[in-house]
Amino acid sequence: MVFEDRLTIDTPEGVALELTLAGVGSRFAAALIDYVFQFLILAALVILLYVLGFDPFFGNGFASAIWLLGFFVVFWGYDVAFEVLNSGRTPGKRMNGLRVVRESGAPVNFTTSVVRNVLRIVDILPPPTYLVGISAILVTARNQRVGDLVAGTLVVRERRTLPAETRLSPSIQVPAWDTSAISADELDAAVAFLGRRRDLPAGARVQLAADLAGRLRPKVGGAAETDGDEMFLERLVAAKRGHG
Repeated sequence: MVFEDRLTIDTPEGVALELTLAGVGSRFAAALIDYVFQFLILAALVILLYVLGFDPFFGNGFASAIWLLGFFVVFWGYDVAFEVLNSGRTPGKRMNGLRVVRESGAPVNFTTSVVRNVLRIVDILPPPTYLVGISAILVTARNQRVGDLVAGTLVVRERRTLPAETRLSPSIQVPAWDTSAISADELDAAVAFLGRRRDLPAGARVQLAADLAGRLRPKVGGAAETDGDEMFLERLVAAKRGHG
């Protein structure tokens, strides 16, 4: 049984292109990773300003202006730059196997990326809940937030297989947990994190594991509270796969 939203697009060349739409869970996981990277970039900027003798928060207007400009560039420019220069994939989307494309299936361009990301200011309302964007994804036929609807873009899954070295260890025992409340998107988010955790900075790895485990643990019947976050996620994936 398939629990994925799929879309078939007839291209101008007469070829039927089948796309798998990304859901809220995988998009949340991708956004979380990107926010961690953005936070690290902004933290590095603050440290640099202090090293140069400027206080961006209580110093002169020049330091504050640099900080505000840096915040603007990172908050909006980060997504635009990666989507345009990296085939529709920010680091978070790449780690979760997602990509932004136009509704025709063509690659996203500068204009469409700018439009969808400027309108993030609407999707994030009321801040920082992202309630408008999440609601739009849930009610639209193509899982589009407001920015996607206006820009004419989609967030889709890439067909991928995890490399052998990133698969779960065969020594992980399958626990007798009730994982029926875990959705396919949530399982994908856990698998994506486990497959790429070694590529993450130590702080980001710990934070992402804690966020994912904290969100998924209450949905699993019989989960051991003593398991560490990464061990819990490994056992969750094993249990979900083991139960088919």
